[in-house]
Amino acid sequence: MEKFKTLDGIAAPMPLINIDTDMLIPKQFLKTIKRTGLGENLFFEMRYDQDGNKITDFILNREHYSKSSIIVGGANFGCGSSREHAPWALKDFGIKCIISTSFADIFFNNCFKNGILPIPVSEETHKILLMDADTERTSYMKIDLENQKIIRKNGDKLDFEVDKFKKYCLLNGLDDIGLTLKNSDKIFRFEKEYSNKFSWA
Repeated sequence: MEKFKTLDGIAAPMPLINIDTDMLIPKQFLKTIKRTGLGENLFFEMRYDQDGNKITDFILNREHYSKSSIIVGGANFGCGSSREHAPWALKDFGIKCIISTSFADIFFNNCFKNGILPIPVSEETHKILLMDADTERTSYMKIDLENQKIIRKNGDKLDFEVDKFKKYCLLNGLDDIGLTLKNSDKIFRFEKEYSNKFSWA
């Protein structure tokens, strides 16, 4: 998994509450087990009309926001089913950070496991960042994970909280497999000792 330390990017304003995982990636795209290629179908029913043409006034279809790597979303972001395809689609599109007042628990944890930083903030901070994102000139933000700061275009720094272990995993690019492989020497020794002790040969 790619290491996450700092992120400089455009933040897209999406204040809609209860953005669920079916909105993020509809069920017809869940047949694949690949983590790539899902980005073009992110927010499929909001981005495309019935003929497959892009809906020009949808935020991520606007030229400036089509390059977004941050979303400032509404409350209860990622609710609905537990599909891991949702963070896969976000990451494949280029979204690496989501800021909201609240997240659905399973989605929240799935984000960390896929290299995305979800940041819960207060209503007051959310309002400030949403206003920044809503104007192209101020929509550029920097996320400093190591120092736990959101740095606005005007230079103001806003603190955020993050679980220490989840922070460690993101900073070091460790998903569940990566964490397991850190103990590969111990696993190898155990398997060798177990094989010697309980050999049926």
